[in-house]
Amino acid sequence: MSSTLESHRQLYAALVSGSVAEPARPSIEQAFRAVPREQFMGPGPWYLSIAGGDYVETPTADPELLYQDVLVALKKDQRLNNGQPSMHARSIGMLEVKPGQSITHIGAGTGYYSAILAEIAGEDGHVSAYEIDRDLQGAAVNNLVDWKNVSVHGDAASDAIAPSEVIYVNAGVTAPEQSWLNALNSSGRMLFPLTDNRWNGGMLLLHRLDTGRFSARFVSPVSFIPCVGARDDAEADRLGRAFAEGLGHKTRALVQDDKPDDSCVFAGSGWWLSSREVG
Repeated sequence: MSSTLESHRQLYAALVSGSVAEPARPSIEQAFRAVPREQFMGPGPWYLSIAGGDYVETPTADPELLYQDVLVALKKDQRLNNGQPSMHARSIGMLEVKPGQSITHIGAGTGYYSAILAEIAGEDGHVSAYEIDRDLQGAAVNNLVDWKNVSVHGDAASDAIAPSEVIYVNAGVTAPEQSWLNALNSSGRMLFPLTDNRWNGGMLLLHRLDTGRFSARFVSPVSFIPCVGARDDAEADRLGRAFAEGLGHKTRALVQDDKPDDSCVFAGSGWWLSSREVG
C-alpha cells in the first residue's frame, strides 16, 4: 500500500467515525482504517453518489478516490449501493458491538460492512453475513476470504437464524421478522430500517428486555433498498401514513404479541409499537 493511500484511509476512518459516541469510536475508527474499501467495490472506475443524487464516474481507478463519505454503486441500474460510511459507523456504534460477540448482518452486499463488524468482533467473535443476491453473495465470499470469523449465507435471512447478540439489517422491511426477534439473545440489540412503499422510513433500534418486550427508538431517518421476502404492500402504505403522523417520535417500545393496548402507535402482525416505556 502506498503511503498516500494509507493517509487517505486514515483520514477517511477518522472522519466517518467522528460522530460515533464514546466508548465505541476508537474500535470503529480502527476497523474502517483496517478494511480496504477497494477490495469490496469491484474494478474501477466507480460510480459515486451522495444521498441518492446522480452518479458521478470517478476519473480513474485510483483506490484513493473511494475514501470519501459517499455511496458507491454495486449495481448501478438497480441503484444498489455500498452505503454511506458515516451512517454505518454511527449505526454500528449504537449497536455497541464488542469483541467476542455473535453478530448477524442481513443485507451484506459485497461484504464491506461485514468486514468492519468482523474487525470489531475480533477472532473470538463471529459474523453471519446474509446476502440473497447471488452476484453480491458470490463477491462477498471472495472478498471476505481473509476474515476467518465471517460466514456468508446465500439463503433468505427471513428463515431461522442463529442466536445473536447483535443483529444489523441493511435492507428495508415493513416488519421485524419474528425469527429475528426470537434469535436475539438476552440484552441483545437489533437495528433495522422500517420503511414505507417509497423505501423511506427510520432506523429502529431494539434492546431486548425480556421475552417478547424490547425498548425501541427510531435513531435516524433512512432510505434503503427493499428486503426481499420481508415486505408487505399494505403494511408499507400504513407505515407511510404513520411516519407522517409522527411515528418516529412516539415509539418507545416494541411488544411481540397480538394484543396492543391503548399505548399502541402502530400494530403489525404479531408485533406492535408502543409509546409507553418498558423496563
